[in-house]
Amino acid sequence: MFNFDPDRFLRIESGAADTARQLGTLVRDLVADGADSLFYMGAGGAGILMQPAADLLARESALPCFNVLCAEVVVTGHKALGKGSIVVMPSLSGTTKESIAALDFAQAQGARVITIVGHAETPLAEKADHCFVNFAQDDTSCEMFYMASLAAAFGAMQARGERDDFDEMAEQLAAFPGELLKIKEQFEPRAKALAEEIQSDTYHIITGAGPVWPEAYYYGMCILEEMQWIRTRPVHASDFFHGTLELVENGVSVLVFMGEDETRPLADRVVSFAREHTDRLIVLDTREMETTGLSPAFRALMAPAMLATMLERLSAHLEHLRDHPLETRRYYRRVAY
Repeated sequence: MFNFDPDRFLRIESGAADTARQLGTLVRDLVADGADSLFYMGAGGAGILMQPAADLLARESALPCFNVLCAEVVVTGHKALGKGSIVVMPSLSGTTKESIAALDFAQAQGARVITIVGHAETPLAEKADHCFVNFAQDDTSCEMFYMASLAAAFGAMQARGERDDFDEMAEQLAAFPGELLKIKEQFEPRAKALAEEIQSDTYHIITGAGPVWPEAYYYGMCILEEMQWIRTRPVHASDFFHGTLELVENGVSVLVFMGEDETRPLADRVVSFAREHTDRLIVLDTREMETTGLSPAFRALMAPAMLATMLERLSAHLEHLRDHPLETRRYYRRVAY
């Protein structure tokens, strides 16, 4: 695979799977001891990646769960945030200023803050009540945060008697890095071809539904916009027909992300429309990726991580063809804002 170290990937993601299991166990214990709410609290992309787990809890658990923006909760407050709250806070760098402010705010309300970071000896690692450190970088962080947030949700539900498959989930997480590597290998030829196809595009409509919608939002905002300076319009498949459809015509790129859960018909509807109205439709469907030993239910929950690992291959080729390194920034952490 182009510009890729499989041993590094497996080392990082295996560490992420182990971190996720430990995090889930901690959350399970805290909920069993009386914690009465769970907050996923992130900034930027890391916060977006928490959404599938928060949605899972909203569907399947009576435990109050909130996915809130670090910058906003500090200025608005939150009635449910208090002494019985668990805050799960992801930050790859461990230095995100909005997250540091939110950590201080949450602890001042009496909440217990758990951070997940890629680097030790950082403010978010040192100030948290509990911290899990697993070295990662931009190209491996999505899978890590998806695994961690899912394990936290399973742990909370296990403690409440709402699920009894935490151990099974942890076993599948342990096998997941190897399956993700297989997915990368399968997708590599198409990733190269897609990069060649879209390298000159300056605008994409990106859509999805259910657990994969946050990945659509994330990839548009954090990869194509931040790292490639390409304009995007992420829109939930449910909202596509309430405005965005009017922008579709030949020459307009429409990227549809498809997962494996009950929301697939929402994405199917977009695909059916786009096929009739643009010559630039691209569908990325995790069902096309083969895995061994992963249950259908687990695949459905972790479809956003599967997409993330596919898209990393696309990004690797795209930065090369466009001669625009993914690390290049004009403003982010370079100027005051």
